[in-house]
Amino acid sequence: MKIDRRDFLKSSAAGAAFLSTGVFPAAAQKPKTIVFGGSIPMSGKEADTGLNVLQGYKVAIQYINEKLGGVKIGGDLYELKLQMFDDASDPQRATTLVQKQVDDGVNFFLGSFSSAIVLPSAAITERAKRITVQAGGGSDQIFTRHYKFMFGMFPRASRQLVSLVAMMKSLNGGIKSCSLVTTNDSYSKTQADGTIAALKEAGIELKNVYRLPPTANDVSGVVSQISGAVPDALVCTTHEHESALIAQQLASTGTNIKLLFMALGPESKAFRDNLGKLGEGITNIQYWEPSFHFSDPIFGSSQDYYKYYNSVSKRHASYQTVAASACIVSYVRAMQEAGGLDTEKVRDKLAALDFESVYGRIKFTKDGDGDPVFMGPAIGQIQNGNIAVVFPEKVSTAKLLFPKPKW
Repeated sequence: MKIDRRDFLKSSAAGAAFLSTGVFPAAAQKPKTIVFGGSIPMSGKEADTGLNVLQGYKVAIQYINEKLGGVKIGGDLYELKLQMFDDASDPQRATTLVQKQVDDGVNFFLGSFSSAIVLPSAAITERAKRITVQAGGGSDQIFTRHYKFMFGMFPRASRQLVSLVAMMKSLNGGIKSCSLVTTNDSYSKTQADGTIAALKEAGIELKNVYRLPPTANDVSGVVSQISGAVPDALVCTTHEHESALIAQQLASTGTNIKLLFMALGPESKAFRDNLGKLGEGITNIQYWEPSFHFSDPIFGSSQDYYKYYNSVSKRHASYQTVAASACIVSYVRAMQEAGGLDTEKVRDKLAALDFESVYGRIKFTKDGDGDPVFMGPAIGQIQNGNIAVVFPEKVSTAKLLFPKPKW
C-alpha cells in the first residue's frame, strides 16, 4: 500500500479556512504573555537532534512575535515566550526541570527529544493536568497510558515503518529477506516490533533480529554476525550514534546490503557530514522536505517557512525542526479555537485539530500521537550528501538508488 500524505490534505476538514492570526499593531494593545516550558537536550548524546528540535520551537516563536506582532486569542493580544532548559540528555534531570516549572505555574509544555526523556516527563505534566505538545518522543508507551494532555507530531513507533515495508514490497521482488538491528530502549524496540509485524504481513522473510544496549560504543560483534548472513535489507531502529557506528563497521568489513535503512541519523546534516561518501544510499524516515507544498495559517506556506528559517538560523533544518515549529502552530490554533488559555478547553481543541500546517496535515489519534496515515512518514535517501524523498512516488524528489551503492 502506498501512502501519500498529500492525498489526505484535500479533505474538507484539511482544506477548511484557517483562523486568522488576529495580528494588529502592537501600539494598539499591550500584549500579554504565553509561556511555553520544558526541557531539551542541549548537551549530551542526544544534543544534535535536540538542538534541531529547539531551533524549530525558537524560530516559530520568533516569527510570531517579530513578524506578526503576536497573536490574538479571545480578544487579547499575546506574545509567546520560550522557557526551555538543558536536560543534558538525562531523563532524571528532565523530570526535575519539568516538575519545577509545573510548581512555578507553567501550563503549556513543549517536549524534549528522545522517548526515554519524554516518557517520564509526560507522567509529571499529565498528573498536573498541564498540556505537552512535542516533536521528540514516539514510543508506544507514551501513547498507550490513556494520557489526555500529551500530543505528539509523529505516529507511535510501532506504526512508523509501514511505508518502509510498503516500499520494500514494491521493488519487484528485490527484497526477499530482511534483518533488524535495534537498540534496547522503548522507542527503538517498539518501532522494531511494528516493523516485524509489517514484514510478516508483506511476506518478507525476517532472517535475524540483533539487539544493542541503549548506548552502544561497539557494534563489531553484531556487524560480524550480519556479514555471515547478509540479508537483502537491513533495518536499523537505532539512534544517530549507533546508526553511524553500524554504517562505519559495515563499510570497514565490506558488507554490502541492497537496502540499508536507519531510522535516526541520516536526517541530521552532522551525521551525513561525518559519514561523507559512506552515507550515500542509506535510507531513512523523512516526515518533511522543503519541496513539499503545504499551506500554513501562520507562515503562509512550507516554502515561506523554509525561506524565513534560513534567514534567521544557521542550523540546518531537519524534519524534527519543522515538526517542532508545527507544535507552536498547533498550540496557537487550539488556543484561538478555545477563545482563551483554559487548559481543559485548549486540550479539547488540540484533540480535535484537523488542519494543514507548515509541516503537513495535523490530526491526532484519540491517544494523542500523530495519525499513522495522515502524519506518517515518507522514505528519504542520502543522495550526494543531501536527503532526497524516494517513496511514495507521488511526493518523491528522486528515484531510489537500489541496490545501494557499494562501499
